[in-house]
Amino acid sequence: MNKLMFTALFSAGLLVGCNNMAPKRDPLYAPAMPVVQKEPPTGNGAIYQAGHGMTWFEDLRARRVGDLLTVRLVEKTSGSKVAETAADKTSSTTVGVPNVLGMSPDKLSASMSSTHAFDGSGDSKQSNSLSGEITVTVVEVLPNGNMMIRGEKRIGINQGNEYVKISGIVQPQDIDANNTVPSTKIADPTIVYVGDGPVSESNSMGWLARFFIGALMPF
Repeated sequence: MNKLMFTALFSAGLLVGCNNMAPKRDPLYAPAMPVVQKEPPTGNGAIYQAGHGMTWFEDLRARRVGDLLTVRLVEKTSGSKVAETAADKTSSTTVGVPNVLGMSPDKLSASMSSTHAFDGSGDSKQSNSLSGEITVTVVEVLPNGNMMIRGEKRIGINQGNEYVKISGIVQPQDIDANNTVPSTKIADPTIVYVGDGPVSESNSMGWLARFFIGALMPF
């Protein structure tokens, strides 16, 4: 086996190894750990126990740092934009026959005219849809009771990895009895759905193609 063939096989092996890599964690969407609670006092037999972490009438809805909350992804957006532009300009200039020493030469005359026209039109449409569920954690409880949440779902497949990341602010009253909330009720949401690996790379435009369609190209 010559050196060139060995190098090719070694490179192919590295590529195969890269394709089997586990999904990577994003520290910006890391789960929050529960806050250490003080040891509750000894119960006195009453229904209401002051100082205990959960009262008798509480349900399992998220309300503290570290609690879990399931988000239903029901995102669906669409947009359309149409633009048309038209401009016309016509100009004409005529220079009369001048008098030279009292004489008017027949060939000393000139005229100019120009016409400019521009027509342009554009049409842009975009539609996106995202559905599913992702369970996140409460990372902070704000003074008004609203909760900041964040979380990430990592899915490893044989041709790469897929990631669903979400963060935002949730009102307690928007959480239903099953401890779920629709993504449309999240304030200041950040929802990311990305992937890596060969399939994702095959759908990306190369740097040379991006250069030729860039704004710096004169044609």
